Amino acid sequence: MTDGTTTSSAPAEGTDTLSRLEQEGEIAADYLEGLLDIADLDGDIDMDVEADRAAVSIISDSSGRDLQKLVGRDGEVLEALQELTRLAVHRETGDRSRLMLDIAGFRARKREELAEIGAKAADEAKTSGAPVKLDPMTPFERKVVHDAVAAAGLRSESEGEEPQRFVVVLPA
Repeated sequence: MTDGTTTSSAPAEGTDTLSRLEQEGEIAADYLEGLLDIADLDGDIDMDVEADRAAVSIISDSSGRDLQKLVGRDGEVLEALQELTRLAVHRETGDRSRLMLDIAGFRARKREELAEIGAKAADEAKTSGAPVKLDPMTPFERKVVHDAVAAAGLRSESEGEEPQRFVVVLPA
């Protein structure tokens, strides 16, 4: 191999990753379209790549009440559908998927709420000088809180065992 070949393969790796993630999104979209048809629900599917993950959203032009059935209480149905969709992608590609699914904007709204919780906990830890323990959360929720705490300039850790795992915000 020449140096020129090695240099030119670096952009191809990024392109390969993007192509793989786009393929994951397409497989997921096909799976979810079939699910919507079976459930007789209306929704449009939007695909994107965010933070090195395929991201698929089901959105509705109408009020989205029908799609709320796919979200469930506290996103429980959404979490289950995300896992089923990841399994469908895995079946097709043979690779483990980190795909994120959002339905009717639930996860986007939840992300905003959790970022606010993380920022408030960071402020409290700065003010009090004591660790702040939060309620148990899902892995997705903890990740959002950890990111918000880091953005506030503090550290956080997860403690406990699933499903009671929670975030502790540490003072500076």
